[in-house]
Parts: sequence; C-alpha cells; structure tokens
Amino acid sequence: MADYDFKSLEGKIADAKEWLSKEYRGLRTGRAAPAILDSVMVSAYGSMTPLKQVGNVSVEDARTLRVSAYDAGVLKDIERAISAANLGVGTSADSSSVRVTFPELTSERREQLIKFAKGKLEEARTSVRLARDDSWKEIQEREREGTLTEDDKFSLKEEMQKKVDKANEDLEGMFEAKEKEMSA
Repeated sequence: MADYDFKSLEGKIADAKEWLSKEYRGLRTGRAAPAILDSVMVSAYGSMTPLKQVGNVSVEDARTLRVSAYDAGVLKDIERAISAANLGVGTSADSSSVRVTFPELTSERREQLIKFAKGKLEEARTSVRLARDDSWKEIQEREREGTLTEDDKFSLKEEMQKKVDKANEDLEGMFEAKEKEMSA
C-alpha cells in the first residue's frame, strides 16, 4: 500500500463536525440551554465583553436560565444585551441576576428550526465533499507524477471514501439528535 497521509482530510472533517456542533448548540429548542447565550456580547466597562466574562449562566428549570452577574453594576447591561441579541427569549432582572425564559416552541417555529438545522447539515456535508475532492485531486496528481501506482490510487480512493462516509454518518447523527431534541 502506498504511503499517503489523510491528515488534511481528517482535519477538515473534524473542523466540519466542530462547526456543525457549534451551530447546533446555538439553535434554540424548547429547553433552556446555556449555549444559546454564548454569542451574547455585553457592553460593560467601556467595551463589548462576552457574557461568560461578566456573569455565570446556570439552568434554573427546563425553560429558564439564570444569569448571575459577577458585578451587580452590569445587570442592566446584561439584560439589555440579551434582549438586543434577538434570541426569542424573555428577560427579567432582580437585584442579583437576570432570569431568561424560553417560550414554548410552536409547531411552525419548530419546523423552521428543523429546516434551518437541515441547511446547516448540508453546509457541513459540502465542506466534507470539498475536502474529499481536494484529497482525490492530490492522489490523482501523485499517480501522474509516478509516486503512486494505479492500484494504490484506487485503494486510497476506497479508504478516503470510507472516511467521508463515516463523517457523513456522524454529521447525520448530530442532525437527528438535534431534530429529536427540538421535537421533544
């Protein structure tokens, strides 16, 4: 078997999985998930600061998060930032924290979210396909140069396709888990 390194392909596949995972963490389901607040930036201390750096996010119950500010002086800024982020959640502040409530998902909104999640799955699949195409071009080029035999080329293509199929299976599994979570 010829010497060929699939590190580039494997790295791009890992990046696609990580990207999809991150996209899905930010998708709101009917349940309270702290990850939805990861992208919220708070105007505090004269600059835009990630919410994680000005407060602690915890799950209070199935549809409520509580954001406890490290400094009570930024509570109003936290509440404003969460509202401005347009996440479709309600906010209310008390003396020490901000409560973030998630409304029930309507069936229409759930369908939109599933369609959106499917679109993200397709984007991840596309990046895997592009990575596969790059590897295949490189393998063909090495055969033309004479560093790989035709038999090596086809056995490498088979190995590469197994990696791509496994990646697509993993991505599909991530989508199915998210779809199940949104339908619950």
